[in-house]
Amino acid sequence: MTDYLRWRADVYAALGDPSRLRIVDLLRDADASPSELARRLGTPSNLLAHHLKVLEQVGVVTRRRSEGDGRRSYLRLSAETLDNLRPSAMATPRRIVFVCTANSARSHLAAALWRCASDLPVASAGTHPAERIDPGAIQVAERHQLPLPQVRPCYLEEVVTEGDLVVTVCDLAHEELGPDSQLHWSVPDPARVGTAAAFDGAYDELLHRVADLNRRLPSAS
Repeated sequence: MTDYLRWRADVYAALGDPSRLRIVDLLRDADASPSELARRLGTPSNLLAHHLKVLEQVGVVTRRRSEGDGRRSYLRLSAETLDNLRPSAMATPRRIVFVCTANSARSHLAAALWRCASDLPVASAGTHPAERIDPGAIQVAERHQLPLPQVRPCYLEEVVTEGDLVVTVCDLAHEELGPDSQLHWSVPDPARVGTAAAFDGAYDELLHRVADLNRRLPSAS
């Protein structure tokens, strides 16, 4: 286990107590002295001191002496510590390639959503491409005003090159590709159901997944 991973585990362990989470919530709004926290929480001073010690040891909370009454200290939340809990950013690939079996719905929608979210180049492909984009994918894109280029589905071998990040959005494609599937999103195939609700569900899941991946990747510019 790396030191960074161990540190993150220690912080999460410190936050795994309802009273300490309540302290963090209160300090998000404003700095406070221990006596002020004790009053707001209704916690005995000795128990509060224990909770504060745990939070200070992992760097979630810091304190400083009052410039007024030197006997008093103020506690503050370390936003930097909480920000550092997030997984480290991924290396920027040359391009993102979204893959599903038929390259007729999920992979095209994911690529279209990526174009709206990021300046990093994107493509889509299939392990066994269909003849055309599924009409349900075209319709869900229209419902959400998502620009969806209506191009012929492509074979993965014709698209992927060195430096691409391959993201499978289909269980079958992921299992077929094995290690070549670098990231996998298990998104149910809306074409199997064929309803507007199924395509809307796939769209919503891909929208959130794309946004999350985009946050973890530095800008291409």
